[in-house]
Formats: sequence, C-alpha cells, structure tokens
Amino acid sequence: MKSKDFLLEGGCAKKLYHDFAFEMPIIDYHSHIIPGEICENRRFSDLTEVWLGADHYKWRLMRSCGINEDYITGSASPWEKFKAFAGVLPRCIGNPVYHWAHLELQRFFGCDIPLSADTAGAVWEMTLDRLSKDDKLRPQGIIKQMKVEVVVTTDDPVDSLEWHQKLAADDSFDVKVLPCFRPDAAISIDTDGFVSYINSLAEASDTNINDFDSLRSALCKRLSYFDKLGCRAGDHGLSSVVFAPCSDNQANTVLKKALCREAISTNDADMFKFAVLSFLAGEYKKLGWVMELHLGVSRNVNSRMLGRLGANTGFDCINPVSCISDLARVLDSFDCAGNLPKTLIFSANPNDNAAINTIAGCFNQEGIFGKVQQGSAWWFNDTYGGMTQQLTSFAEYGVLSNFVGMLTDSRSFMSYTRHEYFRRILCNLIGGFVDSGKFPDDYDFLGNVIKDICYFNSKKYFEF
Repeated sequence: MKSKDFLLEGGCAKKLYHDFAFEMPIIDYHSHIIPGEICENRRFSDLTEVWLGADHYKWRLMRSCGINEDYITGSASPWEKFKAFAGVLPRCIGNPVYHWAHLELQRFFGCDIPLSADTAGAVWEMTLDRLSKDDKLRPQGIIKQMKVEVVVTTDDPVDSLEWHQKLAADDSFDVKVLPCFRPDAAISIDTDGFVSYINSLAEASDTNINDFDSLRSALCKRLSYFDKLGCRAGDHGLSSVVFAPCSDNQANTVLKKALCREAISTNDADMFKFAVLSFLAGEYKKLGWVMELHLGVSRNVNSRMLGRLGANTGFDCINPVSCISDLARVLDSFDCAGNLPKTLIFSANPNDNAAINTIAGCFNQEGIFGKVQQGSAWWFNDTYGGMTQQLTSFAEYGVLSNFVGMLTDSRSFMSYTRHEYFRRILCNLIGGFVDSGKFPDDYDFLGNVIKDICYFNSKKYFEF
C-alpha cells in the first residue's frame, strides 16, 4: 500500500487511475454519518474513537481472534482497545479492513508504518498528537480534504433534520449534507415497536394516524419536509421482497389490527409492507427521488449477543437464500402503475449479482441512463473480490458506463478512502480489459467513463 500503484496491475490501469480517477471529487450518496457531528465539527480524542467506536467490521475481526468483549465494546480503556485491534490486524491477510486501516493512516496521518502490536504505541502517540492539534482531522476538515461535494445521511421520517438545516445555513461550510428518507420502522408492522413508532410519526407529522389513509397522509407530510431540505432518495432495508398485492381496504384492516395490538399473520404483514412500499415508490417518482432497496441480510442471528449488546453490533450475515425471487414482479407492478422511480438495488448476497443486473435491464426508460441498476458491492461484498465480481457482472449483463459508483455506507468520517479503494479496483478491471485486448486503448473515451462512474453519473442520477 506504500506504492502509488497499489492494486494497479498494468500500465493502462495506472494511467486511468492517476490521470482520471484520482482527481475526481466524491459524492457519497449513502452513509450513516451523524450530521450533528459534522455541524459541531467535533474533535476526536484518539484513534479508538475514530475507528472502534461503532465499526462492527473491526469488532467481528477481533471476536474471530478470540479477543475479550471488554476490549471490543466493553469497559477497557481506549488505548487497550486500540492495542488489541492492532494485534489482530496483521492476521487479517486479504481482508479489506487491513487495506482500509492502512489507507486511512497514510492519507490522514502520513503514516506508512504497518500496524501491529509492536508498532501500536508509536502509531497511537503519533495519531494522538495530530488529532489533538490538526483541524483537518475534525469532521469538516476530513470532508474537505477528501474533496467530498455531497454527503447523504440516513434519517428516519420522524427526525427533525435540525442539523441539516444548520449546515445548510452555514456559509463557511460549502459541502452539501443532505438527508435520506429511511421509513423502515413505518413499514415493519410485525415488530414489537411498531405501534409506538406510529405514535411518534403521528406527532412528527401532526396527524392522527388511525387508518391507512391517515398513515399515507402522515408519510406525505414528512416526504415534503425532507424534500424541502434537499432529500433525493428513499432507502429501504428489507428482510425480503414479497409480491403481495393488497387493496387499500385490506391494508386498512391490517393496520387497524396492529394499532389494536392484535396478532398479525405473516401474510397480513407481507400485504401491508407491499402496500406501503408501493405507495412510497409512487411518491418517490412524483418527487424525482431515487428508491434504494437493500436486500439479502439475515440480521441479529446470534440471539445471545443481541440480548447482551443490542442490534447493529456485528452479528448479521449474508442471507444464504436469495430474497429477490419476487423482485421482478414487484418492479413490474410499480411500472404498470406508472410509479417506478429510478431504483438502485443492493444485495448482500453476491449470488444475486447476475439476477439483479438482468432484472434491471427489463425496466429502462427513454432519456435515463440506467434507470434501474445494481448498487455498489454492499456490506460483506465491499472487498477486492466482491467489488471486482460486482463490476464484472454489471459489465457483462448491463452497461458499466452507466454505473453510479461507490458509497461509504459507513459511520466513520475516515472511510472516504473506500472511494479510493473502489477507484483503484475499477481502473484495474477496465485496464485489464484493455491490456488483454478486450477493449481498445482509447484513453480519451475511457477517461470519461472513469470520471462518470467515479463522480458524474451519481451527480446526474440523483440530481444533486
């Protein structure tokens, strides 16, 4: 990773990266960054806070090496947690976390020292000093030095978006920080907290939600509020995609049962979820938003650790059963109703790549490049092999030049180096096509393709 040609295997790949990809700004169209931390421009205490505070990628590796939970999410000191992670990292040969960690040390701290138990002390002291003094290592400084133009956060419909308002009014910070509408809680009628959430949505929208029509009215009010603050997408994390046609009367009946805390059958839940998703797809289309569907994950599979630590702590996995069997029917129903927005489909299951790309090719529209397309290699797939596989599938079954490119999907401000990681892999793949005679060495054309995938396509697609 010390080499400027890291991951770039041929002359064409090197030229594409250094002459074209390297210079492009970043549009991070999906992240879990906390907007309040950008607005307050907090100063990080140490590298443990930056790296280990909420990063379940790193937590999983530490658990795999038998590290006691006290040194992962527990009561150990920041230095003890960092040292434990540093001791594990050299064992992670081939894991992207090894690459990401060292890219971050290089780009933000100018540190080329391979991190290990032996070097942990030196790295800790050097980064501690820089973090305490350098304003470029505070959130706004990190964002600016990485040439980020747009940051999209992930926000619940009931969120006030007060931090987005403050950032939009701050003339000293010219990066767009935009919300993304994430209505999972309003759809998950079969979860324990559904009724409580509906009460929160009713309060946020100043709407008495007592039937399906009033639920839609409440969601419309929040959609309008998000739209006024620059929102360009609605995002859905779905345990499965089920084609379950449902009339308004049926959705109304199911919702009223739930509000009365009556038991909801799986079939009833599927119909309600499909009804709400269908409605929201139509609203996204009216607003000109993108619909993002995140599929293929089994969540919280270790119930003992779920009870101990809660959700989103590193105990999710790829769903081994493809969850897109009904995807084509769902998209077709939206399309027939004139309600299919631009749509990005992500799956944590790499076996879904070809299916997603062939389904996407069935729902194009005149005047739009790649109206429905596969999103970037997501979660467990944002590895060297996973990105290469996703890009290859996109190229073989679709039009790679239309791809909207990379995102961080991260809670860490330093993870913008993942865009560099992606860009190197992208240039290596396309450079390999040229070097092996699969595509001519037209650098003017290829340079524009690289710049489109790295930046321009997402800017046009989301209409930022």
